[in-house]
Amino acid sequence: MYQRVKAYVEKYHMLTDSDKVIAGVSGGADSICLLFILKKLQKEIGFELRVVHVHHGLRGAAADADAEYVRKVCKREGILLSVVYKDVQKYAGKYGLTIEEAGREVRRVVLKKEMEMHEGTKIALAHHLNDNAETLLWNLCRGTGLKGLGAIAPISGIWIHPILCLKRKEIESYLKKWGISYCTDETNLENIYTRNKIRNEVMPYLEDNLNEQAAVHMAETAEQMRALGEYIAAETARLKEDCTEKKAQGQLILTEKGYQEIPEALRPYVLHEIICTACRHQKDIGSVHVRLVEELFGKQAGRCIHLPYGIEAVRCYKGISFQVRGKEEIEAPEGKFVLRIWERENSDEVFPENPYTKWFDYDIIQNTVKIRHREPGDYLTIDKAGNRQKLKQYFINEKIPQDIRKQLWLAADGSHIMWVVGYRQNQKYQVTECTRRILEIQFYEGGSYDRDSRSFSQ
Repeated sequence: MYQRVKAYVEKYHMLTDSDKVIAGVSGGADSICLLFILKKLQKEIGFELRVVHVHHGLRGAAADADAEYVRKVCKREGILLSVVYKDVQKYAGKYGLTIEEAGREVRRVVLKKEMEMHEGTKIALAHHLNDNAETLLWNLCRGTGLKGLGAIAPISGIWIHPILCLKRKEIESYLKKWGISYCTDETNLENIYTRNKIRNEVMPYLEDNLNEQAAVHMAETAEQMRALGEYIAAETARLKEDCTEKKAQGQLILTEKGYQEIPEALRPYVLHEIICTACRHQKDIGSVHVRLVEELFGKQAGRCIHLPYGIEAVRCYKGISFQVRGKEEIEAPEGKFVLRIWERENSDEVFPENPYTKWFDYDIIQNTVKIRHREPGDYLTIDKAGNRQKLKQYFINEKIPQDIRKQLWLAADGSHIMWVVGYRQNQKYQVTECTRRILEIQFYEGGSYDRDSRSFSQ
């Protein structure tokens, strides 16, 4: 088994004698196996090795015991160790994450910080073949592109996965053969997280009832998808340069002529990369943005859509221009709407008390915000539990006359009504302590609806 791991490490050029490796070790079977294999590889290759254990502040005495076990192992093996304590529960609440998401994010932040502090070059993680298969399934279930089909890469920048070629049973057999003990996190046996459900229910069913090598075949497919993804990434980078022009003040233009020359199958990848370049971020850029930008080619010059991170895509005569968006003003018969977006620097901002100025959590908006009148299918979220109410029913409950309903302005995220202007703001979009970017919508310089007389005044 060790020779297979060694060959895997060599195949992907994971380690050299000049490396300083930071290994994330929780104390579980996978990470303990990783630690002992790295120790053996160290003797042959000659890299430096340091262990980091992240204590999540969860599971009480059991977590303390895990940390103590890792201390004993590292002391016995003569390996430098850092134990870092983090309050994952608090982190999850602060950023609106699940405990599982927060734990993963905290670990990555801590490991990167430790690598920088100790001048490391690589971070080794203990993901194995079964983790790879589970990741592929999880990505498929929630929707993914080619990158997600590649699941876990053997090496990605500073991150390496030396035992990704091993099955979980092989890891446990290896530890048993050499008499190496490890800790067991009981929460891994509970199906409270999606990952655990896939691990404890879905994968065993597939292996027992369809093919005992299901995990192996999934991992092989993921490897093929990664290779294909690398080829497409290279082609995407080349084609992107051929169809874009950079202008002054950060403006980027996608030329229609250049775009039409791209093979149709590659267009979504090229367009996604162009949008990411324009927005200077990859996070939150999805297929919906690719579709909306591509639809601009069929519209007249001047039409635009809003993209994340304060960028707008505008149809121009040459193609599509990507540029920084400032305030946007929308004229309406009864007044004017002004929309602006900004990064939240602290949580001390004073919320506007004006009923015609509202703040919204920009990062949870799914579509381009539209200022419009009612349409079939419109609805509101009416409480923190996420319960919905049709807009028609809301109008009935508020006793708003039929003729007035047609005149009321709405701020809409698709069919989800964010704000009935002059009335209700949707519970879901309200700014919280976790909000990072704020969308402000102002309605002024015109008529307003008088709730007592049930009419508009000028």
